[in-house]
Amino acid sequence: MQFIRGLKSYPDAMKGGVLTIGSFDGVHLGHQAVIGQMKQHAGSLDVPAIVMSFEPQPKDFFQPDMAQPRITRLREKIKGLAATGIDAFLLMRFNHELASLTAEDFVLKILVQALAIKHVVVGDDFRFGKGRTGDFELLKKMGETHGFTVSNTNSHQIEGERVSSTRIRAALTAGDLTLAKRLLGRPFTMEGRIAPGHQNGRTIGFPTANIHLFRVKSPVHGIFVVDMLGVDGNPLPGVASIGNRPILKDDDRWVLEVHLFDFDREIYGECVTVRFLKKLRDEANFDDFDALRQQIDLDAKQAREFFNQGCE
Repeated sequence: MQFIRGLKSYPDAMKGGVLTIGSFDGVHLGHQAVIGQMKQHAGSLDVPAIVMSFEPQPKDFFQPDMAQPRITRLREKIKGLAATGIDAFLLMRFNHELASLTAEDFVLKILVQALAIKHVVVGDDFRFGKGRTGDFELLKKMGETHGFTVSNTNSHQIEGERVSSTRIRAALTAGDLTLAKRLLGRPFTMEGRIAPGHQNGRTIGFPTANIHLFRVKSPVHGIFVVDMLGVDGNPLPGVASIGNRPILKDDDRWVLEVHLFDFDREIYGECVTVRFLKKLRDEANFDDFDALRQQIDLDAKQAREFFNQGCE
């Protein structure tokens, strides 16, 4: 998969393809269904299959204070899209210039003139252009004029309910990792690089791997049963805390800390993936480190029981 930033970098070899447009936060089962349909069209036409997305997301651009926590960071989204087998991921910078384009200009200047699209696959709630005035019917009408076709996808449903990023975020916030896994098609994960921390965990007998999240907001908070990928060939079991470490009064940064069971190797600098398997509790305040140590001991025992029972 080629990752392309902006139209100026768009290669001629990718012109004339089949396109789908969206946020693709989480690259969940609903997204995968849309991409699968798009790839079928591309295969039948023998042209590239292309995903277009925007950064920041239009909603975040217009209402930055109301921005939702992302299910996946951009790096994670790129990996997820690459795994679907598409040919290119076109990331457009959403700015005032793009926001001011009418729906008609968006189609003409970007889809027709810049990308020479042959076919467009969109979701049933797709809107585009200034004021979100563009919809499926407008896209189809302009396609008839400018030589491309359009198909609409029905919402992908599980147990009679629509699969959406909004629904997954709500499940993660509520700590319902089972539902989130069912909608994503995989466990919820976070990726990052292990960095040195305050070493407080080591002093109370629970050393932790501190992982930079590079997120403004997190969809999950609290204490979790987890495992970690990327250090050894097999997943390493552990317990994790994600939050702003309230016992450290001078540190309000959100951080992911993972205590791995029966593991004492130095792994600073490693890029790892943490899988969230079960929520144990919300984050809590403690009067001192001794009280914190006792609670972490209880958390670790619960997590070990989870793994001993063969749960995943």
